[in-house]
Amino acid sequence: MNNKSNNKNSKTGRLIVISAPSGTGKTTLVQALCEADPKLMVSVSHTTRPKRDGETDGIAYHFTDVDSFREMINAGQFLEYAKVFDHYYGTSRNAVESQLSEGRDVILEINWQGAARICQLMPESISIFILPPSYQALETRLTDRGEDDSTTIQRRLRDAKNELSHYKEYDFLVINDEFEPALAELRDILASLRENRQVKQADLSQFVAGLMAETKDFQ
Repeated sequence: MNNKSNNKNSKTGRLIVISAPSGTGKTTLVQALCEADPKLMVSVSHTTRPKRDGETDGIAYHFTDVDSFREMINAGQFLEYAKVFDHYYGTSRNAVESQLSEGRDVILEINWQGAARICQLMPESISIFILPPSYQALETRLTDRGEDDSTTIQRRLRDAKNELSHYKEYDFLVINDEFEPALAELRDILASLRENRQVKQADLSQFVAGLMAETKDFQ
């Protein structure tokens, strides 16, 4: 799917946008990528959602209140922001630009709206969409992680249907069926960008069509 040139100024970092429906395993994959690569980092977003058990401010997110977040919006401090499940999420412009100028590759974990905004503002960025192996697997993962009640899970599944419909807007698609193969594929994509070589990917349009067909029970 990737038609972008890999040529760029080697002194600056590369911006990599990664999106996925909630429960696909995006965050775990990104953490593993960054742990093994000192030149790669994930941008820490700002959010107004409550902090969960085990999360640390400044590591998981920069947690803030709604009024402060809106002040940052008015001051133009976000590259992109969106309201998701009643909470705001945003990417700091200064933080990302500073990290890129230092030569680090930066990952943004954002939804499709934010990805579209970033790709418009920064066309040199690379976008990756992570797919679940099936819609049933996505429901199972959301249930097994024990973070949401049944109403919220159903809402996330409905939102996933909308997320999946935007897969064609991304440069690369990765199926997270088994963790290690998915991680290896992400690493290969990153290596290809740095080595200025093309990555051959299978046509997954029929696979995604099958996923979309599974969503008929989640209207």
